[in-house]
Amino acid sequence: MSEGKALKVRVTFVIILVGVALLFTAVVTDHWAVLSPKVEKYNDTCEAAHFGLWRLCTKRIYVQEGEPGAKGCGPISLPGERNCSYFTHFAPGETSEIFEVTTQREYSISAAAIAIFSVGFSIIGTLCVLLSFRKKMDYLLRPASMFYTFSGLCIIISVEVMRQSVKRMIDSDDTVWIEYYYSWSFACACASFVLLFICGIALLFISLPRMPRNPWETCMDAEPEH
Repeated sequence: MSEGKALKVRVTFVIILVGVALLFTAVVTDHWAVLSPKVEKYNDTCEAAHFGLWRLCTKRIYVQEGEPGAKGCGPISLPGERNCSYFTHFAPGETSEIFEVTTQREYSISAAAIAIFSVGFSIIGTLCVLLSFRKKMDYLLRPASMFYTFSGLCIIISVEVMRQSVKRMIDSDDTVWIEYYYSWSFACACASFVLLFICGIALLFISLPRMPRNPWETCMDAEPEH
């Protein structure tokens, strides 16, 4: 490929790698959502929770009497006894105060499965880009761009599934949670979608053959790229 095209590919690839890093960060961390129960009394402990695709963590936080109208337990950053467990919310037949059957456990399983596809697409796309820098292998940029675009679409679908899961838990009468907010892992997933989707499309346009410069020139007549 020409030097100008190679420079564009490298710049786009660097931005894509940032998106891939954000994607991996979102998938392996457990701060997608933070849930808080109603505080019945002050100067006592309450249990808040945060979770991701693979792990659920609860934290017992000591709550002092605060401002009038404060209902939730937290913030989650306060010190307290922490207890984390992997895959607890995926085990069939297991009861949990957070992930009961009525809170649609299947949502979390679906979000995790779709996120795995997103990671797989991003890895395949990265391999294609790295191979495209070899001589006469720049045709791999086109499939790479599609893999990155699919990766972005998968992670945003996973985000929406997780969002519906949290909403279902909050709306359920069988859970103690009354407040929630999306945390930094959720933000990483959304940012990775933006970077992977936009840069995937940009990489596709960069990889396309040069358009004719004149109306009477066809693609076959155009000078080949070196």
